[in-house]
Amino acid sequence: MVIINRIQKYFFNALILSVGSIIIHSISVTFNVFISDKVGAEAMGLFTLTSGVYSFAITLATSGINLAVVRLVSAALPYKGKENASSGATVKKIMVNALFYCLFFSSLAGILLFFCAKPISIYLLDDLRVIPSLKLMAISLMPISISSMLNGYFCAVRRVYKNIIVQFFEQGVKISLVVMLVTLIAPKGIGYACLSIALGGTISEIASLILNVVLFFFDRKRHIIPNECDNASEKRMYNVFGYAFPVAVSAYVRSALSTIEHLAIPWGLKRNGLSASRALASYGVLHGMVFPLIFFPSSVLGAFSSLLVPEISSSYEARDTGRIKSIVEYVFSFSLLFSLGISGIFICFSNEIGTYFFKSAEAGELIRLIAPLIPLMYLDYSVDAMLKGLGEHIYSMRINIIDSLISVSLILALVPHLGIKGYIIVIFVTELFNTSMSIMRLLKKTELKPLIIKWVFKPTLCIIGATFLSRLIFNSELFYVLLSKIGLGKVSTVIEICLCALFYIIFSRISGSISKKEISLAKSLIKP
Repeated sequence: MVIINRIQKYFFNALILSVGSIIIHSISVTFNVFISDKVGAEAMGLFTLTSGVYSFAITLATSGINLAVVRLVSAALPYKGKENASSGATVKKIMVNALFYCLFFSSLAGILLFFCAKPISIYLLDDLRVIPSLKLMAISLMPISISSMLNGYFCAVRRVYKNIIVQFFEQGVKISLVVMLVTLIAPKGIGYACLSIALGGTISEIASLILNVVLFFFDRKRHIIPNECDNASEKRMYNVFGYAFPVAVSAYVRSALSTIEHLAIPWGLKRNGLSASRALASYGVLHGMVFPLIFFPSSVLGAFSSLLVPEISSSYEARDTGRIKSIVEYVFSFSLLFSLGISGIFICFSNEIGTYFFKSAEAGELIRLIAPLIPLMYLDYSVDAMLKGLGEHIYSMRINIIDSLISVSLILALVPHLGIKGYIIVIFVTELFNTSMSIMRLLKKTELKPLIIKWVFKPTLCIIGATFLSRLIFNSELFYVLLSKIGLGKVSTVIEICLCALFYIIFSRISGSISKKEISLAKSLIKP
């Protein structure tokens, strides 16, 4: 009963996080479409380029604190109902150490970004219009770092609904401010458009931190109790720096390479013959429009994946190998079933999706080209989370660094000659390398045998059949006339995608991709 309750708790936490993430990502994608339409592709490209530098600053400010807190706090808490009198004191010391860690690294990152804003704009971004935006972003780094620490705590203690509350609040503040600011000052120029987005984001991060702190102080009475503990085996958990900093060093290298990668794309496009304005616009279409939409459905898997770290971490500390193996098998099965279906839908309906969301044939073409990689992209999230839970975070970082080195090298070699399609080739090569290396490591670590037919072949055949059948039905002129008569002609694509998804679920059940065992588990999860 304890194990079932634990699984149910994980499932419902993941369900809350999943539903919340879907809503938040839906709002975010809609917001991106609105902002893109308001400020234009060039401004989106410039802001996305600036965000690459900002991303490195965030990496320095957080320095692996989220993963460290999730791992250390979840390992310190009781496992399967076994009480641990010292757990409260351990969690308290972890959080105090984590706070000092955040303050140091976020201050360092903020100072560097603020005072280096001008040289970064001149020598890296080649655009002075983003200096005010970078200086504003520097102010947000400390709130982001401390919020990351508190998000890790809520994830570790399995109260992820608090993270969702904070995210909803943050998005609401950000969207309200950015819409108002874009309307007021963006017409003055591209630099002002970037500034309005940066200012809205900075204020929303500060507001998010305030709410996070309030929720944490209400929560701390439950797990952070004043028990004292001198147990040597527990003291190793207090050393947040010892766990987080090795992760951080790898993240610095990875983030720096990622920033170089993003800067190299517009450079390569200009070498390919595009003007500076057109290069930024193409970059903006890909990274500001297409990728957010491609990754939108992954919010479902992302929710479950983020909770895998504390679940597997606590099982790993307790040497519960049987449970770890079961979790890994279910994750592979569900991740591939879900992502292969999404991939098929994006491939089949790429033109319609690009036109509907962005009114852009280029966006539709890019969606179609990238969609075959969706299963690898989505699965990589889950595999990385499971490796981190097993203490293989350094291995994951090492692979990510090699991935980035390959990416930068190929961008410099291919994009100047092949343009945006050269970058698509780079994405294929690096995703295949990264995901395959991570999967091999996970399978070796857990000694799990891959079920290729069930995980890959059957879902692939099911989505091919589902898309073919839905297209066959909707290509019928009689069916389209019927939809038009009842007033649904304008949303025929949405209905067709929903029908395709329904066929996919039916075919998956018939083929055995969704087994009786998995259905039984699902039923047990929804029982009170």
